[in-house]
Amino acid sequence: MRSLLVTAAALALSACATTVADPVTPQVAADVPPSLPAGERAAPDGMRWLYASGEAAGASIQTWRQLADYAIAVSRQRKVPQSVPMGLPDAQGGIGTPSCVAADGTMKPFAAVFDVDETVLLNNGYEYWAAYSGKPFVPEEWAQWADGGAGIAAPVPGAVTGLRRLRDAGITVIFNTNRNSENATGTAAAIEAVGAGPAVHLDNLFLRGDDAMGGRKDGRRATIAERFCVIALAGDNLGDFADVFNADEDAIQARRAMVARGEYAQLWGNGWFLMPNPVYGAWQKGSLDEVFPPETRWMPSDASTAPNIMNESE
Repeated sequence: MRSLLVTAAALALSACATTVADPVTPQVAADVPPSLPAGERAAPDGMRWLYASGEAAGASIQTWRQLADYAIAVSRQRKVPQSVPMGLPDAQGGIGTPSCVAADGTMKPFAAVFDVDETVLLNNGYEYWAAYSGKPFVPEEWAQWADGGAGIAAPVPGAVTGLRRLRDAGITVIFNTNRNSENATGTAAAIEAVGAGPAVHLDNLFLRGDDAMGGRKDGRRATIAERFCVIALAGDNLGDFADVFNADEDAIQARRAMVARGEYAQLWGNGWFLMPNPVYGAWQKGSLDEVFPPETRWMPSDASTAPNIMNESE
């Protein structure tokens, strides 16, 4: 899930598009001349891990395999099916469990719901331009990528096989992304170009702008749940599961505790499946003191050898 609310720390990592004919040697804007040839510049660590490492490929394949195994097993159970909990607009606490029984008393068909960016598609061309140009986030450039990235974007490792397994088991695949509805055609084309389709807007593809809730996905989840028994959710950001998790992104440790304890902790790998994304997301906040509460801090006995930033935090 790429949010348009990119923090300053993310600007160099998550800006924008392909105005270029050749993704390998783009035309660099005159106001951002490169200091070094692209081949000599180090890619940001998060991009290097997500788009180039075997570790990222292995983690993604593992998650997709676990997701498909789980959803297929649920679809074959003899007991009355139950939807996985999910963010819904009117649910107490922000998360509810919709009924799998339709108004006419019939069972709704099974579905699994997926974010798109860095869950099904890797925005490798988009992120290449971000690192190459060093430009801040430009919505118009992102729109160009969303419209024209088909054929350059790659599938997340494991996604094509995982989606095929779900469809073969009779589980409907639905995409719920914060790409804009104006980019529906390009988004569907990119999904289909990597072998993850079909994707049809307002049928099994839902985008920002399809309702009045903007980048919040709870309303779209409710729309999907009216037609389907949703047995699995997958994404790379907590907002892909429930908007309540991103209600206060400044509450760094409270946000972490919310998903790591109690009933929500039981859902990871048990209906909720998180894809790795160290490049961008709502996690990109937190000072040193916010990330490391007082009870977690340590210094060597000779504190004078500690970096200044550690000494200044006391």
